[in-house]
Amino acid sequence: MQDEASVFDSQFTDARRAAVAATLGDEFGIVLFAAGKPVGKPGGLDTCYPFIPHPEYYWLTGYRRPGGVLALVPGEGFRHFTQYPTARERLFDGSEGIPPGDDVEKLGEWIESLSSPLTVLGAGIVGVEGIEVDADRTVAARQKVNIVRRRKDASELELMRQANLATIAGYERIVALIRPGISERLLQIELEAEFFRGGADGVGYDTIIGTGPRASVLHGAPSQAVVAAGDVVLVDAGAQHKGYTTDVTRTYAASGKFSPQQQAFYDAVTAAIDTCLAGCRPGVEWHDIHRLAASTMADALRDMGILKIDSQTALETEAISLFFPHGIGHFVGLGVRDVGGHAPGRQPDQQCLGVNVRVDLPLEPGHLMTVEPGLYFVDGIIDDGENREKYRDAVDWEKLESWRGIGGVRLEDDVLVTDGEPEVITAGIPR
Repeated sequence: MQDEASVFDSQFTDARRAAVAATLGDEFGIVLFAAGKPVGKPGGLDTCYPFIPHPEYYWLTGYRRPGGVLALVPGEGFRHFTQYPTARERLFDGSEGIPPGDDVEKLGEWIESLSSPLTVLGAGIVGVEGIEVDADRTVAARQKVNIVRRRKDASELELMRQANLATIAGYERIVALIRPGISERLLQIELEAEFFRGGADGVGYDTIIGTGPRASVLHGAPSQAVVAAGDVVLVDAGAQHKGYTTDVTRTYAASGKFSPQQQAFYDAVTAAIDTCLAGCRPGVEWHDIHRLAASTMADALRDMGILKIDSQTALETEAISLFFPHGIGHFVGLGVRDVGGHAPGRQPDQQCLGVNVRVDLPLEPGHLMTVEPGLYFVDGIIDDGENREKYRDAVDWEKLESWRGIGGVRLEDDVLVTDGEPEVITAGIPR
């Protein structure tokens, strides 16, 4: 068997492992980072979904083969266990590229010989004798590892830039195709094909394309819906390279030029994203970035006559959440939702201005974030009777009707927090 080469140079995995070992110490005993195993498709007999190793394992090893386990022994260091190929696997999949390490079948026996407390991270381990999982210990250890993982190193950033090059190619292709009469599905096909031609090995997440009113569906899957003259077309897609993903949104005018109302919406979102990207600096709270976007767009909605209250009141009453109903963004990198969470001592899932914001901590150099403000007319929100009553004096509901055909406008870029000026990784994709 030929050993698989790690995606990462050893200098990076060695540095990551040293940082993890230092932050965990001997508090958690032996710590296992498990890659996980393929997930079978319901009713699919022996077919499985494409395997994705758990990020905690992959980040420390660079290996994408299922079944592997990386063990950290306090005072001794790391030991790798790998899943050796069976005869069946050799028949169907071949056996090239097996990560070096001991046979994972020996993992249980090895653990029993050490008689040490055990903490399991990664995908978890099932069916191995001697492994009992302490959920509280897992949560505590993961929080410590998360702090280390949030900061991107040079190897990760290079993979992100490779993913971004493929993403640029896809968006260049789709801009040339958007026009009345083309379907969302065809746009998706051409966009994703160009990702692969540009060097991607996958899409980072399910592509989102919405035309006209469908632009207000946050995770709307491309359909056979056809772009109409006068529509806005929202595209949210990113290429993946060796597990690293860009996350980009652009909104286009189907006929090449926005109407005055569409332009007003687009300008409001543009002002919000530019202000927020510039604000992504060390020490700035992520919730404050969300407030910055909300305030900027609330001012614009007041200027449009949709809101009858000033931005401060729109934030205090959470009226802005009628039109900006999601968080400003999240960590991105190793997967479209890279390790995020909240700062130590804070409660998880705290809302900000009436919506869930996935991150609640101050920014640090090395953090790579998406910034994705948007304004939408979502029927389920706008037509909700309780919302109409609660905000009857805050919104000009009659005037709003002449605007709601826009659907929605969102813009999104990926920004690296540095010691100086923020670096917009996706700046090469024109808005």
